Amino acid sequence: MAYTQPTNGAGVEKNGIPPGKPMSIGTHMLDKGAKMLQSLKPIKQMSQHACTFALYSQDMSRQIETHHYITRINQDFLQCVVYDSDDSSGRLIGVEYIVSDRIFDTLSPNEQKLWHSHAYEIQSGLLVHPRIPEMVAKPELENMAKTYGKFWCTWQTDRGDKLPIGPPSLMMSPQEEEEITMVKPELVEKRDDKYNISTAAIRGSRTDIMGPGKLNPMADYWREHKKCFGIDVESAEMKKLTTFP
Repeated sequence: MAYTQPTNGAGVEKNGIPPGKPMSIGTHMLDKGAKMLQSLKPIKQMSQHACTFALYSQDMSRQIETHHYITRINQDFLQCVVYDSDDSSGRLIGVEYIVSDRIFDTLSPNEQKLWHSHAYEIQSGLLVHPRIPEMVAKPELENMAKTYGKFWCTWQTDRGDKLPIGPPSLMMSPQEEEEITMVKPELVEKRDDKYNISTAAIRGSRTDIMGPGKLNPMADYWREHKKCFGIDVESAEMKKLTTFP
């Protein structure tokens, strides 16, 4: 039987605070000790914080502000953990993988359908590096404008879910072709007020940033085909286990 969690969050407890008891003194002590004794190397490789916006593939009227904490593996591949805010109470809502146009062009067409382009997101000023001067961020922005991302949202906090409910949702990036994919002005205004920036002014400063020579037509698949991709969960036969003497 397929998993049938309603997409509107019906039946899910609201207010976004996960259920559970307050942390005990013992847990606090363990956390402090772990910070001193463990390396946490993968986390320490995160070198950038980018703030932008994302749209649910199956319902692009649902738009969210996202905070990406980025680890650059090499010049062609980045991995990001995505939070719903940059506050200490920010919730981990997903993961995004980012590849250069060179790598994207090597993927199979079926795989490319799951990815979105970043050119408009960069050129429009929607993606910013909070508190980093544009002059400092510009070389990275020029690189990012030529990339493609695959973003899975695992926790739909925008509908008030207290826990990560149901299968992940594929997320899309804002685009200019369709009105429904334009980010809602109130979301941009709220973000700009928080960081004391102007997306409109940033957009004007990025007129010389170019995307790929030609956007791969398989990315942002919905634009041409008006179809989205969703995940359902179905029961399946377990692979027969091999026994050993």
